[in-house]
Amino acid sequence: MDPAVVDLSRLQFALTALYHFLFVPLTLGLSFMLVIMESIYVMTKRPIWRTVTRFWAGLFGINFVLGVATGITMEFQFGMNWSYFSHYVGDIFGAPLAIEGLMAFFLEATFVGLMFFGWEKLSRVGHLFVTFMVAIGTNFSALWILIANGWMQNPVGAVFNPDTMRMEVNDFGAVLFNPVAQAKFVHTVSAGYTIAAVFVLGISAFYLLKGKYVGVAKRSMTVAAAFGLASALSVVVLGDQSGYTLTDNQKMKLAALEAMWETEPAPAGLAAFGIPSLAERKTHYEVKIPYVLGLIATRSIDKPVAGIFELVATAEDRIGSGVIAYDALEKIKANPKDMAARATFETHRRDLGYGLLLKRYVSDPRMADAATIKKASWDTVPNVPVMFWSFRIMAGIGLLMIALFGTAFLLVTLRKHQTRWFLVLAVAAIPLPWIAAELGWVLAEVGRQPWAVEGVLPTALGASSLSVPQLWTTIVLFTLLYGSLAVVEVGLILRHIKKGPFAEQEAFASDAGEPAVA
Repeated sequence: MDPAVVDLSRLQFALTALYHFLFVPLTLGLSFMLVIMESIYVMTKRPIWRTVTRFWAGLFGINFVLGVATGITMEFQFGMNWSYFSHYVGDIFGAPLAIEGLMAFFLEATFVGLMFFGWEKLSRVGHLFVTFMVAIGTNFSALWILIANGWMQNPVGAVFNPDTMRMEVNDFGAVLFNPVAQAKFVHTVSAGYTIAAVFVLGISAFYLLKGKYVGVAKRSMTVAAAFGLASALSVVVLGDQSGYTLTDNQKMKLAALEAMWETEPAPAGLAAFGIPSLAERKTHYEVKIPYVLGLIATRSIDKPVAGIFELVATAEDRIGSGVIAYDALEKIKANPKDMAARATFETHRRDLGYGLLLKRYVSDPRMADAATIKKASWDTVPNVPVMFWSFRIMAGIGLLMIALFGTAFLLVTLRKHQTRWFLVLAVAAIPLPWIAAELGWVLAEVGRQPWAVEGVLPTALGASSLSVPQLWTTIVLFTLLYGSLAVVEVGLILRHIKKGPFAEQEAFASDAGEPAVA
């Protein structure tokens, strides 16, 4: 496989995934914020809360449409750009995606129309139920997609079949309850809730700065403050759980994001600052916080945390074992009744993927010399500086979000919604959680390299047989098309915000004694 084809295929999928993830978290969070707002309307029967709910539902709808459009494009890429990946692991990877489409997406697609057009046709409780089902469907979609992604990070419940030359499910329950998938789901969803809360908080703050729609803005800000504080705290706590799962399943990712070249003895410290150097394989000016990494990674202060050098040595041994597995597999292909070869393969089957890493350098892994094996073992190290700084920026933004929502919660509790310095901060903070979420995906996906499926299938083997011109053409077309759609969406959102609540909603607000426009 031409390395340029692999790199461009990765670039195209990365652009699609990062672009899609601009819309998904806002949909996840806004859906449940709508449930909260409409629940208050149903319980209090105050029309102002209907105004609040319908206004934010409009922004949810604009975002929802483009999220669906970009998600469909991304799923098609598995067959178009990653055909061998789809062939090799499609039996496992495809199942959660199929369930997501048949169950979760159909659920939200069925109820979303009722949510927008059923206000006058359904009872208050009936419409609240519809809104709740949209939220459930949206979040179930995330669950199944992250089960699929979690399996790529930690491929449990599946086994390679030497007769079909493919991975096959042997325990679907293990795929469903994969600890990496579960940790990714709760962490990702709570991040989405935080994004939605910042979005609502920031727009509400903008209205209050302008002195517009004060009744709607204050109530929205109150909901966002409480919902956002709970979500921001959850992101940090559940992110800690994600770090713990790396210790058992993706030790190299953990070592890379810490730029930890040498094994860290107990009690392992967390690097608060440092300047990693790939060339020197060393981290300069490192400042560590004692005990913290041990508590996160091992839940103890008496266990070491493996460093990059140790893990590379382990990978080198596994590549050697993988070559033996590959040799046995070739003998099985030539003679399926060769029991000795099957016995050898069973002994070394877990390292077959490591043997396949050599195909980047030689067509037959059995022809690789010691120097090539050593080189391939270092391929298991992801981009350390990217991992190191992505994690620290993401974590820093997470802590800022806790401070932001803690302050917001305090101010709304004291009924000081219109504290000007805070309103300015709330508007300025709107992009921050999106930056953190995108960096989280960078950590997850760059940190998995060089694997399409951790320890099973190298990324270099998963791509389709495309040409460089074909890939550049589709990348340019994708960028132009979805860039244009992004401009349209931002324009629609800004127009909706500028317009404010509809005339009908303003009437409801006036009936409740609230000023339509202050």
